[in-house]
Amino acid sequence: MSEYTEQIPDHEKVRIVSNFIKNAPPGEFNEVFNDVRVLLGNDQLLKEGASSAFSEYNTEQFTPAKVGDDLILVTAAGKLEGSRFIDPRGKRSFKYDHLRKEASDPQPASTDSKAESYRANLDKAMQAYVKQHYPEGVVTVYGTSSGANIKLTVCIEDHKFSPRNFWNGRWRSEWSVNFTPGGSGEVKGILRVQVHYYEDGNVQLVSNKEVKESLKTGSEDSTSKDFVKLIEQAENEYQTALGENYKTMSQTTFKALRRQLPVTRTKVDWNKIAAYNIGTELKTK
Repeated sequence: MSEYTEQIPDHEKVRIVSNFIKNAPPGEFNEVFNDVRVLLGNDQLLKEGASSAFSEYNTEQFTPAKVGDDLILVTAAGKLEGSRFIDPRGKRSFKYDHLRKEASDPQPASTDSKAESYRANLDKAMQAYVKQHYPEGVVTVYGTSSGANIKLTVCIEDHKFSPRNFWNGRWRSEWSVNFTPGGSGEVKGILRVQVHYYEDGNVQLVSNKEVKESLKTGSEDSTSKDFVKLIEQAENEYQTALGENYKTMSQTTFKALRRQLPVTRTKVDWNKIAAYNIGTELKTK
């Protein structure tokens, strides 16, 4: 029987490796990277071919970056040229190393003057909201303008990594509103939850929800209050629905996948069975 000797071309190897990296569960990027590095066996090809996957993963995951004394999210909304990102709160930009996950080279950067008063007011309100609702939450608020319109974008991230207990999870939500001051604007939101549980198995919860609402705008303060109120209501409803669905699945779907106890209604003591088998073998010899 001849051995299979056909070689996989480098571009196909890069595509496979990139997919593994981009789909790494939250908090497990390093583990996935080390595994694909061994599988590929070519550090130069990995660095040159899959570098875009590193940046895509970090921006999609809203990875927090330490910039000075503050935490700023690495997001598509804050991306500048090359590997630089904007810190609108600190009015600076920074370079981000997607492999080491380190921020460096902070430089002064201007923000959109027309949107800044709305952005700064909303940023302050969102920091209070995140502090109240998310234990380790980080929020970054962006503001841009085009003609008479102002666009505000809110990115929220919170995570809990517990590798000793074999689970990791991350919350992400992104909200944007495009409006003319004194008028109304359309709010778009996307909420995402991803949890990976891998003790004696491999189970992932991946859930997302899109939200569309309208928002009447006025002064900076009233606009911020109404926007935060809308976000709070939508995120509370989503989290409540997730909890209810999980409870239902625990009582139905998960039980259907596997019995919690064997038909004897008692747990099997595998140590006793092993000892019994060894004893039986010794008696028959």
